[in-house]
Amino acid sequence: MDLKAVSTKITEPTKSALGTINMALDSMAPTFAPLAARWDTEADRRAKLRTPENLKALMDAQRAHNSARSTAASARSQRSAARKASKNPLSAGRRAARTADKAARSHRDDAKAKLKTARKSYPATLKARAIQAHAVHAVPGAGISALAWDQAGPWPVAGSLALILANAATLAIGRRKLTVVVDDGTSLEERQLMERLDPAYWVQHAADRGLGGTVTGVPQLGGAGITCPVRLDGQWDVAKLAGAESHIRNLLGCRTGLRLRVTAGDRGGWAVLTLGTRTAVDGASLLWTPDRPGIGLDTGTGEVVTLPHGRKVIAGTSGAGKSVLLRAILAPYALDSLSTVIYLDAKGEESGLWRHCAREAIDPEDIAGVVAEVVAEMLSRRDLMRERQIATWRATEERPRLVVLVDEGADLMAMDSKKVPILPGLEQIARQGRSRLVDLLWCTQKPTVGDGIPSQIIGNMDVRVTLKTAGQTETQQIMGKGWQNHMLPGPGLAYVRGTGRDMEQSPVAVWDASDDKLVTSLPARTPWRREEAPAGTAGASAPATLRLVKGDDYVIAPPVTEPAAAVPAQPTKQPTNREKVRVAIGAGAKTVADVALITGINKGSVSKAVKSLVEAGEVHKAADGVLTVATTQAGEVSA
Repeated sequence: MDLKAVSTKITEPTKSALGTINMALDSMAPTFAPLAARWDTEADRRAKLRTPENLKALMDAQRAHNSARSTAASARSQRSAARKASKNPLSAGRRAARTADKAARSHRDDAKAKLKTARKSYPATLKARAIQAHAVHAVPGAGISALAWDQAGPWPVAGSLALILANAATLAIGRRKLTVVVDDGTSLEERQLMERLDPAYWVQHAADRGLGGTVTGVPQLGGAGITCPVRLDGQWDVAKLAGAESHIRNLLGCRTGLRLRVTAGDRGGWAVLTLGTRTAVDGASLLWTPDRPGIGLDTGTGEVVTLPHGRKVIAGTSGAGKSVLLRAILAPYALDSLSTVIYLDAKGEESGLWRHCAREAIDPEDIAGVVAEVVAEMLSRRDLMRERQIATWRATEERPRLVVLVDEGADLMAMDSKKVPILPGLEQIARQGRSRLVDLLWCTQKPTVGDGIPSQIIGNMDVRVTLKTAGQTETQQIMGKGWQNHMLPGPGLAYVRGTGRDMEQSPVAVWDASDDKLVTSLPARTPWRREEAPAGTAGASAPATLRLVKGDDYVIAPPVTEPAAAVPAQPTKQPTNREKVRVAIGAGAKTVADVALITGINKGSVSKAVKSLVEAGEVHKAADGVLTVATTQAGEVSA
């Protein structure tokens, strides 16, 4: 019969059914692969022991054992005859027969032990053992069926046959060679990895690499690289497999820079191994332009990844691409008329590119002054929101969204001191800025330096964008347990937390905004400064250039509205705490805590100054504790 002609007669439904059966067998193969591997390993061991030398030793041991058994039987018969011949147990005949019997039995036992050792050295084939085991069950079963057919029926024989067929099918499926269909564009590296992910190879070598008890499924090649399910037996779980990453790399022969991730499977007892051999953005242009939204492309899907408004932490080790990422984040705000950028640059480098379109501060005194302005603006917005009965501030061109960037966080923390209070204001912005459209962006490459990121800041950060970190400790400080940012292969790749993206996400390929001209070519804008509001009203503030001036203590000083005539230099008299508190209340501070935050004076001293001002009639304190400047002093404070 012509097989080719027969194959052409197979209908499409039949082909579909055969394909379904083939897929089902492929899915079952990893389950039975360990059993088949153990069977083949044992069969190979037995085959190697069945040498001519071991066979000769077995035959000699069998002859010696048969001879010893015959001698022992003869000695036993002679001892029995001696007992019958004499009733005296101490007679010479009985003693001699007893001694001969003991010696013969000892020789027989010794020959039996040698025969047992010889049989181990020349074992029966595994196939023969299996036939013997099934015969032990099938033959008695057939006898039972023949003697009591009415009671037992055909089940004993049928059960034996079913067991034989089940074992044979298990071995056949476990030995099944899985075929993975790959496209012509598969690289040599991917082909080698998929060969080693094959269950037959994995099971054979896993134990040698400390991965015994794990079995791979069928590897698949997709846009993000190779994904392969892994069955976890015994004491294995997802966390333990992730911790054995070095063993997996050794087993697969992965290159050091290859991204490898272990995540939970779709059901218990399974994990998913992902090898990032390719991305969905290969060949795509990542050059940033002002019309490109988001921060980059998802390497798994190729989709644009955007970040919501609000508080953010941006972290990554030196050279990971933080400055480039910040440009993609800040540029849309610099282009938005309802937003403005305030750049607190503790390093004093990157902010120089933004000075034409953003408020810049680099020195400790300048940074403290800008922070005080932002806090005062927040307090003013709070009062206006209460007055207008709204829960969220509505941005306008006059009072836009404030995006306050801290770069670098660890350096800024080193600037903070009792004389230069910076962190208290930033902590208040982190806690209260969201509803007032004051967004704090904290950027750092050293999240574990000193006390790390202040808890009042990191605890309020909704979104966290982290590039490659220096190690597991830095990753955990920002992202929490389980994330693997420290394993990212290079700069320009990041993971995002807080936008619905979980640990199983593909990395984000950040837009390439490394050209400085992309920033300097942004349209120029007047940097934000706090506008003056009528004193004594809701939202009253200090003049537009409210700043902190360094002296023995920090003073909130209103600006000179017009240039003063040149006069001889006079010794500067430092304002008292009472005067500073009065100015702060005129600037919009409504509570003792607000005044303490703006002035940097401790709350006890502020309370004493407030009490003195109230008694003097310069400040009014309402029943709910709200502080306002007395009407008679309004003009003086706002002058």
